Amino acid sequence: MDAQGLKTLINYYCQERFFHHVVNVASEGLKRYVGDPVFRFYHAYGSLMEGRDQDAVRELEAIKNKQDVSLCSLIALIYAHKMSSNPDREAILELDAKMKEHRKTAGPKALYYAGLFLWHIGRHDKAREYIDRMIKISNGSKEGLVLRAWLDVTSGKEAYAKKALRYFDEGIQEGNDIFAMLGKAQYLEIRQNYSGALETVNQITINFPSFIPAFVKKMKLQLALQDWYQTVETARRLIQQDNQNVESLRMLALYYLCREGNIQEATNKLGDLISTLDAVEPRNAQLFYNMALAFSRICGRNQLILQKTQMLVERAFGLTPQDAEFATELGYQMILQGKVKEALRWYKTAMTLDETSVSSLIGIIRCQLIEGHLQDADHQLEFLNEIQQSIGKSAELTYLHAVLAMKKHKRQEEVINLLNDVLDTHFANLQTLPLGVQYFEKLNPDFLLEIITEYLNFCPAQPASPGQPSPLLRHCASVLETIVRTVPGLLQAFFLIAKVKYLSGDIEASHNNLKHCLKQNPSYADAHLLMAQVYLSQDNFKLCSQSLELCLSYSFEVREYPLYHLIKAQLQKKMGQIAEAVKTLHMAMSLPGMRRIGVSKSKSQKSEIDASHRLSIFLELVDAHRLNGEQHEAAKVLQDAINEFSGTPEELRVTIANADLVLAQGEVERALSMLRNVTPEQPYFVETKEKMADIYLKHRKEKKLYVSCYRDLVEKLPNPHTFLLLGDAYMNIQEPEEAIEAYEQALKQNPKDVTVASKIGKALVKTHNYSKAITYYEAALKSGQQNFLCYDLAELLLKLKRYEKAEKVIQHALAHEPVSELSALIEDGRYQVLLAKIYSKMEKPAEAIIALQQAMLELARLYLAQDDPDACQRHCTLLLKNDQDNEAATMMMADLMFRKQDYEQAVFHFQQLLERKPDNYTTLSRLIDLLRRAGKLEDVPRFLLMAEKHNARAKFEPGFQYCRGLYLWYTGEPNDALRHFNKARKDSDWGQNAIYNMIEICLNPDNETVGGEVFENLDGDLGNSTEKQESVQLAVRTAEKLLKELKPQTVQGHIQLRIMENYCLMATKQKANVERALNTFTEIATSEKDHIPALLGMATAFMILKQTPRARNQLKRISKMNWNPIDAEEFEKSWLLLADIYIQSAKYDMAGELLRRCLRHNRSCCKAYEYMGYIMEKEQAYKDASVNYEMAWKYGNQTNPTVGYKLAFNYLKGKRYVDAIDICHKVLEAHPTYPKIRKDILDKARAALRT
Repeated sequence: MDAQGLKTLINYYCQERFFHHVVNVASEGLKRYVGDPVFRFYHAYGSLMEGRDQDAVRELEAIKNKQDVSLCSLIALIYAHKMSSNPDREAILELDAKMKEHRKTAGPKALYYAGLFLWHIGRHDKAREYIDRMIKISNGSKEGLVLRAWLDVTSGKEAYAKKALRYFDEGIQEGNDIFAMLGKAQYLEIRQNYSGALETVNQITINFPSFIPAFVKKMKLQLALQDWYQTVETARRLIQQDNQNVESLRMLALYYLCREGNIQEATNKLGDLISTLDAVEPRNAQLFYNMALAFSRICGRNQLILQKTQMLVERAFGLTPQDAEFATELGYQMILQGKVKEALRWYKTAMTLDETSVSSLIGIIRCQLIEGHLQDADHQLEFLNEIQQSIGKSAELTYLHAVLAMKKHKRQEEVINLLNDVLDTHFANLQTLPLGVQYFEKLNPDFLLEIITEYLNFCPAQPASPGQPSPLLRHCASVLETIVRTVPGLLQAFFLIAKVKYLSGDIEASHNNLKHCLKQNPSYADAHLLMAQVYLSQDNFKLCSQSLELCLSYSFEVREYPLYHLIKAQLQKKMGQIAEAVKTLHMAMSLPGMRRIGVSKSKSQKSEIDASHRLSIFLELVDAHRLNGEQHEAAKVLQDAINEFSGTPEELRVTIANADLVLAQGEVERALSMLRNVTPEQPYFVETKEKMADIYLKHRKEKKLYVSCYRDLVEKLPNPHTFLLLGDAYMNIQEPEEAIEAYEQALKQNPKDVTVASKIGKALVKTHNYSKAITYYEAALKSGQQNFLCYDLAELLLKLKRYEKAEKVIQHALAHEPVSELSALIEDGRYQVLLAKIYSKMEKPAEAIIALQQAMLELARLYLAQDDPDACQRHCTLLLKNDQDNEAATMMMADLMFRKQDYEQAVFHFQQLLERKPDNYTTLSRLIDLLRRAGKLEDVPRFLLMAEKHNARAKFEPGFQYCRGLYLWYTGEPNDALRHFNKARKDSDWGQNAIYNMIEICLNPDNETVGGEVFENLDGDLGNSTEKQESVQLAVRTAEKLLKELKPQTVQGHIQLRIMENYCLMATKQKANVERALNTFTEIATSEKDHIPALLGMATAFMILKQTPRARNQLKRISKMNWNPIDAEEFEKSWLLLADIYIQSAKYDMAGELLRRCLRHNRSCCKAYEYMGYIMEKEQAYKDASVNYEMAWKYGNQTNPTVGYKLAFNYLKGKRYVDAIDICHKVLEAHPTYPKIRKDILDKARAALRT
């Protein structure tokens, strides 16, 4: 790298604040350019920032009279003196005078380096003065303009940033200026044009392959584009180039933790990161600190990760023990580990170091709240409230207010409003951040999970009716979905989503999320307990019992969880084992912490007993005694509960239970008197009033008193929910006018609530007041606010046989601008279906609905073809809502999920179909293809076994044989696959596909790249053997026979047959046959626009005819088209063939991009891995080559001897002799006569081991 390149490298490290790197690069510069004052200056600056003040000052003094660096050296000396704990005022004044003197006569270079230094130390405005002057006296120096642009981009001021791009482009035009190109990338990144920035960075990596920061930037931009696959690949390549690259180690650790949830691998990578930091930046306290932040906040409080992050922050504090920020972070690390006393000690240390530190005071308040010192926390919060205007709004501070309010039993509404405020503030700070390390740090999933846990305290303890979750639960679900989308490795978020879905009544979704949790961590006790509750809610007693047993087998500690005993007792009660339930509940009652006296606070967070669960144990025991005929015991336990929960938020639940018990004894008045004294400030006030109303209606038959309870509720707590309850109450006693009045009040307070408006209309319809209902709907629609009522109105008009008016209403609802929101699309779908019904009644075609659904399916396919997966998904979701068994939509959803690399969801969609019918072979065959593309072929046997268990005759069914054949074909067993396809060959449903697959196997049993030359040249001697040629001729004859059995029924089927016939012609490799095939392919490609199989056929024919440029043109045409699942195989083959051509021309980057594309769409693509291995081998990166050959060997089921040979060869080159010998044995075992491998590799590896 030349002097300019080294200086750019230094500038990059200065901006990233990697000061030991600055010193090292400056030292390298001084070795190459002895005595260069600029490198000496940077060496001094790096030393200064590493804390070696005296060395730095000495170096700066030595160069302060060198013309180019005199000015920046004087500024740096002033900066050094000011950084000192005892600044020398006289020296500063003297240096300041000298600096001002030098500034008057400074030339362009001196002004440039002074401006550059001021930029590095964050004094943007001062730097701009120097650079503006430099530009002026140098008549617009390009160097000055580029630095000016950098200043504009990094100033944080929008007005400046806009002009920067022009200066960067001018700098780039002068030649390959890395500094300008990096600046342009930075500008585009700030403007959120990440793909543009990536393009610019790619230019740097191509022109300057040794400039490591460009690869780091590339990696970060790939993450900003949310392409984890490419990000990780770049990180791994970075490690190969520089095994001490801090950023790539951090990225890999982040990937394993955040995406994979692989704690062990993430811990190992964090260990490597710490060792590397010790080696490459040993004195960089800020860097140690920064490295800890994101990991500690996304690790779900995992102790292994927290030990590493604590170590990082301790290193930082050890280097600068006067820094309050580091001490505060150590306090937070202790909070995350549950060490409250140590946290408090660190926060107090931080306060001693900096009395004005708000974050350490917030930490102290957090500790006080955890330890129950509410009065102290209240005083501190009051103080912070007073200064909040000066410190700005803080989400964490608002959160502590919410926690305090809850602990002081403030009104639910007040706490929820505070929590809402917390989320609004928190997410407002994330809006402009791209996905990256800083985003994960600011997202702080740990903090969000704390907020969700607080919300759940106000959610019902029992599941809601399906489709009627509380608004709070909906709110929780949306936050959790954001976390899961961004940090899918965080199991706690999946668990909480499962809990929220369970409480929302969405049992299926809860079950699926729990399955994911338990697959990742089978010993997750809380997930097993919730799974048991899910099974219990479905009355699946056997699986509920199994979940409890599994939970216990993984952790005996669960016997100390009241919830475990509660679920067990509820299960026993449902199974009629009342006496056992009583025993179980008595066991729970004896647990430590079940009584308020002597509650242990030393226990881990998991074993702290939730008040709601404690009370549930008491109440279950009351009910169990009652059911067991032990009324006296029931009353006694209830009295204990009254004593135990008196004065707590749960007190009213006891009162309600007591009223129930008294009511069962026929004492209605006594039950009512218990409930009468409840005040609105108390929790469960609404439930108490509902219970009173219920007693009045059912036991005393007093409708007026029944309604008065709800009127009282509205008076005391006027909100949409209470008005809705009042309306429902009026409807129950057949007073629709009053009901409508109450509903309208609810609607007024919450105009977006569709259910309320719908209730109004339905109330009128229920009382057969149709004309009034129509008038109401029309009036509501005229207001323009209630378009969602169109459906109800049209449905009513349809019922009244007023079809034309119904049609007009629907047309009016559909007459709006195109919508993209899911809810609006679903609404439109409902309108379309209803419109089809109306047309049907109007004696328009009866097939309206089917046609409409088909149209929607086609529309979804169109979106998929246009590479708009989101729009496609919206339509598929709508289709599946109306038709859960719609296989085409389900399969399309699975393809969409695959595109998003969300394999779990893709498999889930197929599983839904297979769980209903495991022998649905159409779905099973698609699932096998999906699992191949996801690189998870090892999962296939489980589904085949499921089908066998479900259907005893499965082994004799053609669909099953086809699926097994497919699996064997994909796992490199073509002969076995042929046998199974052959058994399906005569079937009317499966025969045609089975024959096509058999033909493909005959023509290409080893899955070679037909027309490719890379491996053909390597295996030339094998390919031309007489035995091989005879085998090919026999296979072609077999394929031709099979072709005669094909009987296509569609136009596309006939085209497919023609293509296969011509592939048979090409397989003969005879020039005349190949030219005939080429003519047919050209004819099809002309008549059928963008026909991928025909274009690929043309390219293959051109390759066999040695017309590579013409083949390349066709393949490049395919490479620009959007991928679709129908032509997936042809896309893959065309990308592989084009990559083969590029490899032949040594265009490895272009080939690599195509191969990565193959692997994005099919992670089991052996050939792509084989080519990647070949490229790495050519670049002499034997370690990388062996990694790729390993994958080719794995996904080829260790059956391909050629791949085995290459893998063994690269192991030998990488000095992995034992591994090389092992692979040789495997190849020779299956292919004893395989040439060369014994002599070339096995003998050499053995000899190397001996020496």
